[in-house]
This record gives sequence, structure tokens and C-alpha cells, in this order.
Amino acid sequence: MSKRLAEVARKVGVSEATVSRVLNDKPGVSDATRQAVLTALDVLGYERPTKLRGERARLVGLVLPELQNPIFPAFAEIVGGALTQNGYTPLLCTQNAGGVTESDYVDLLLAQQVSGVIFLGGNYTQADAAHEHYERLRQVNLPTVLVNARVPDLQFATVSTDDAAAAEQAVLHVHQLGHRRIGLLLGPADHIPSRRKLEAARRLLERLGTPLSDDLVVRGLYSLESGQAGAARLLAAGATAIVCASDPMALGAVRAARRAGLHVPGDVSVVGFDDSALMSCTEPPLTTVRQPIESMGRTVIELLLAQIAGTAPAGDELLFEPELVLRASTGPRP
Repeated sequence: MSKRLAEVARKVGVSEATVSRVLNDKPGVSDATRQAVLTALDVLGYERPTKLRGERARLVGLVLPELQNPIFPAFAEIVGGALTQNGYTPLLCTQNAGGVTESDYVDLLLAQQVSGVIFLGGNYTQADAAHEHYERLRQVNLPTVLVNARVPDLQFATVSTDDAAAAEQAVLHVHQLGHRRIGLLLGPADHIPSRRKLEAARRLLERLGTPLSDDLVVRGLYSLESGQAGAARLLAAGATAIVCASDPMALGAVRAARRAGLHVPGDVSVVGFDDSALMSCTEPPLTTVRQPIESMGRTVIELLLAQIAGTAPAGDELLFEPELVLRASTGPRP
């Protein structure tokens, strides 16, 4: 019993006396501390006292912003499979416009006494989005891992593709093909991965002697339709190459070029990001920057299990090197 008290107290950062008060259901402990102690019991594998015991399974919340972008189901398949292999059941939480919010899902997962949460994209990637619900996870010390670059003040374990390296690979590729009017099709202005891509592209083009003009930066949503609309603006601005922040946006750019009577890659080159499923089967096959989702997914699980075991710090960001995949959607400047 004393070993359990000490281990739980150490994980939560409170005294053994406080843990004892919680286990004996005594007053004088804040709700946040009480929940943190109970969560620590769960993730350390200790049974709750009978009077505090609820229906509990070895669940891990898997929160996705959407399923339309094929990279998210691909990530979910890898992470979900690894969770199952380690004896946990993934609880899939998918957001829809006007539906259950990320904050609502956090409340749901806490009520389900999950052992941890994995976010595959979400509000933490946007500086202007609501972040208060992440503090609830921190208050109860729940193991949490984020996938994709986060805002700086959210110190959770994070696994990201190196967005700066991705932008440099794509921009340098089309620059070496002779393109000088290189357009960037990015996510919203407060989106941290898009900010990193933009900053890296600006630095690179400055060094190459072809500074990026503002009319060649267009922002939108991560969808084919938004990509088509944004690419139309870039083509009107004279872009001969378009570097996109996702594969669906890149497919929208290809459609925009065709609607304008242009040929890809004869008149305009297009580069995507993710290398999601079937990008080698499009017409033309899409040049894109591949995220190493297999190794990223394994690392997500390692970080989560290490947090559950109490052997890993929570605030590191691990960057993974992307890979430029050359296909037929890029060619020499016309």
C-alpha cells in the first residue's frame, strides 16, 4: 500500500497524505487533484478502491480533425493497430463541422477514464483556436501525445514532420527546374505547420535570389475545392509552379490548371504534401513530399506508453525528416 501511495503521489506531484485522502474519499482535496490521483491510479495499473471504482477499460482516445483527408485515416490505422497490439482499445473521435467539438471529446474521454489521448491534428496547431480544454488534460496529468506542430505554449509530447525541410525540398525542386514564379498554397494564417513552411520557403528563395512576393502566397482549407480556388488565384498571378500544403489541395491545383486550359506539368508544375494513398495513380501522378507516417506512428505509441509508465517527459517535440517523391506533375519551366 505504501509503495502504491508513493508512486501515485510522485506521478501527480502531491503528498502521500493527499493521495490517501482521495483513496479514502475524504474531503479537503480539490476536484482537479482528486481526478489527477484517480487518473494516475488508472494509468499505473492499480485498481481503484471499490467505492471509487467505475466501469473502466484500457482505452486510448484517438482524436482526428476529419476523415476526408486520406492522411488522417492512414495515421489512425497505424496508431490504432499499434495500440491494439499493446493491449489498448482505440476510441475514435472524429470532428465534423457543427458537430462534437474537440473540447467536448476531451470531456467525454475524461469521463471514460481513458489511459491516454492521441491527437492527430487539432486546435493545438492553430494559434487563434480555443486551447482551454488542453489544460484539463494537464490538470489530471493524463498521458497525451500530439501529431503535427503545436503552438509554443502547449508543452505536450509532439511528433511532427519537419515542415521547414518539407518546404525547402519542394521549393528547391521546382526552382532547379527553372521556375521563378513559385506559388505557395497553404493552410490558415494561424496554422503552425503552414507558418513553418512559409518561413522556410521565404528564407530559401531569398538565398536563391528570387524573393517570394505576397501575391504568390494563398491560404485556404485542406480540401480539393479550396485548393482549386486558391490555385486559380496563383495562376492568375503568374505562378508557373505551385507548392501545396496537402495532397487534396494539390489535386485541386491540377483541376484549376486544367480549367484554365493549362497542362500539368507542361505549363504549370504542382507539388503536394503527405504522399497519401493513390497519389501515384492520379493523372498525372503527383510529385509530393512524403510524411514518414510508419515511423511517426511507432514513435507516438512509444511516447504514450512511456508517459503511462511514468518514464518520459511530456514536453518534447520530435521532428521527422520528410522525403520528396518525384512523379509526373512537375517539369521544366515552360
